[in-house]
Amino acid sequence: MDEPLPPSMGQYQHDHTKAWAAKVDEFDGYVFVTPEYNHSIPGALKNAIDFAYAEWNDKAAAFVSYGTVGGIRAAEHLRSIASAVQLAHVHQQLAFSLFTDFENLSLFKPGAHHDEAATRLFDELESWSRAMKTLRR
Repeated sequence: MDEPLPPSMGQYQHDHTKAWAAKVDEFDGYVFVTPEYNHSIPGALKNAIDFAYAEWNDKAAAFVSYGTVGGIRAAEHLRSIASAVQLAHVHQQLAFSLFTDFENLSLFKPGAHHDEAATRLFDELESWSRAMKTLRR
């Protein structure tokens, strides 16, 4: 964060912040994909969220996580962060294990058992994104 005022004031000074806020503002919903690192999300993702505020409000989010235990703790932490910027988050999430959904811990090869959950995640996100749009001014 390098803005002189908090993002919640919406008075961005720097061009990079204005560009990021404009990009965030373009969408009705988001899919956050995050690894788990030390039981949380990477600092860069937290910073990216914190750089804007009103642009996230009254929109929907879904979470996809990965890590040794599927990144579950990162996704739960991300839910709390999303709530702080007034992002409504859907219930369904996807969690991928580095041991069973990646070949050699690097090549993504998810099992077919994730297919139904992925469909539900995107269906929920689409529905919530439409519904949340009616709340925005």
